[in-house]
Amino acid sequence: MKRAPAVARQRTRVPRGDLARTTFGVLFLVALLGAALWVVRPFIGPAIWATMVVVASWPLMLQVQRRLFNRRGLAVAVMTLLLLLLFVVPLALAIVTIVGNADRLIEWAKLLAEMHLPALPPRWLVALPMVGDVLERGWQQAAVLGMHDLLPKLSPYAGDVTRWFVAQVGSVGFLLLQFLMTVVIAAVMYASGEAAADLVRRFARRLGGERGAGVVDLAGGAIRGVALGVGGTALVQALISGLGLLIAGVPVAGLLTALTFMLCIAQIGPVLVLVPAMAWAFWSDNTAGGVLLVVVALVVTTLDNVLRPLLIRMGADLPLLLIFSGVIGGLLAFGLVGIFIGPVVLAVAYTLLEAWMADGEPEQGDAGPAAVTPPPPAD
Repeated sequence: MKRAPAVARQRTRVPRGDLARTTFGVLFLVALLGAALWVVRPFIGPAIWATMVVVASWPLMLQVQRRLFNRRGLAVAVMTLLLLLLFVVPLALAIVTIVGNADRLIEWAKLLAEMHLPALPPRWLVALPMVGDVLERGWQQAAVLGMHDLLPKLSPYAGDVTRWFVAQVGSVGFLLLQFLMTVVIAAVMYASGEAAADLVRRFARRLGGERGAGVVDLAGGAIRGVALGVGGTALVQALISGLGLLIAGVPVAGLLTALTFMLCIAQIGPVLVLVPAMAWAFWSDNTAGGVLLVVVALVVTTLDNVLRPLLIRMGADLPLLLIFSGVIGGLLAFGLVGIFIGPVVLAVAYTLLEAWMADGEPEQGDAGPAAVTPPPPAD
């Protein structure tokens, strides 16, 4: 009877071979996962882009499907064509135009060094309401610094920035192939969007319960808000700027419009395009065109503070500072696709942090032990 516990302990003891088997099993799974990621590595970028586009445009796809007699195949075909016309073609043309005119951009940077800034600003510039005094002081400070000596020092950096942008864009043919892969993957996601969303929710629910499923919905809202806010605002700013450049008679207005769109997507803004265009207009005695570009610059700059927050709020009810930090930080960390990845990561982290802090707070109506009514005093 005394040997029974010892026998039981011997039976429950883990054999020595199980540790090695578990270790080799984990190593095999890690190697298998690494090999799978290596195989799909060329498709990771297009898959991320396609996911962002599909999530952002999914409500529009459902509306198109309802108008096409609930035929998913027709809706997928229409959305794929819209992606080609509204997303791939303009972005590809913008990048191709910028890359094709890279030498011209470098020459412009060199010609900028030959400009001479007069000591006194034009009278119409000083007469502008509210901003005339500020522009006059800025003009005088620039003239005192000596633009003729300053710009030659800045022009090599301008050329380096242009060459860096061209290097980041890379091969145009490879980029177009990436865009085509993005459209194909997006078409597949449109066709089976509900199944993919259900799979992601099941995985998130397995990790974090119902809160994990809520995080998935939050990520979708963040993607939709950033796509509407950043992409929509950049498109409107580029169209208004391009129209102003065309009316003002600025050369290569199409190239400058494409460059404006890319700068707005990168959260730099259209000022780097509009300010040199203003200088060219006034330098060419095109006062009306210069004044028009000043008005256009004020309008498109104001859109950042009016239109973008409104569009972001339509997609995700998150702090604007969080969204802007995610956009800029994601752009610096992951490149162009980081515009969407950064806000999603910060939104998920912010939500999980809020949920964690809420778990430690007492529920409404529960004041804790300190609020327990003391017994009445004895008579």
